[in-house]
Amino acid sequence: MVNERLAANMATMLDGLQDQLRGIAELQQQRSLLTATASVGEKRIQVTVNADGMVVETRFSDDISDLSYDEIAEYVTAAAQAATEGVLRRSRELMQPLMERKSRLPKLSEFVEGAPDLEDFLPVAPPAPKEPPPADATHHDDEDGFRSWISDRED
Repeated sequence: MVNERLAANMATMLDGLQDQLRGIAELQQQRSLLTATASVGEKRIQVTVNADGMVVETRFSDDISDLSYDEIAEYVTAAAQAATEGVLRRSRELMQPLMERKSRLPKLSEFVEGAPDLEDFLPVAPPAPKEPPPADATHHDDEDGFRSWISDRED
């Protein structure tokens, strides 16, 4: 009787996993098509990003020359950040139904007494900074000409 119940529970879990994987594939397809656009500086600067937050288009209005170079740089950065926040929010909204279904799936600990839930082991990534690297950051140039920074201090 215990083995039958365990087998039924495992079948339920596997069915749920298959549904979850199908849902993930569908969401990945939908997410890949997302873009977000933000306008700043009295709509003089408009930036569009794709689902990965990569800038795919930047537009300036005809009166962009009213701004200083520093203002243009600040506004382009602000527009890119706002557009990226928008596309990330829409990605989370897309994922919400999948996360709700996932929360209803049985956990391993429900089948095997004392078994850990795998989610307990997943690390949570800290948020990426929205500011440029600090002055004391060290940089690394790779052979493709890209520069990356590592801060020497902990915030």
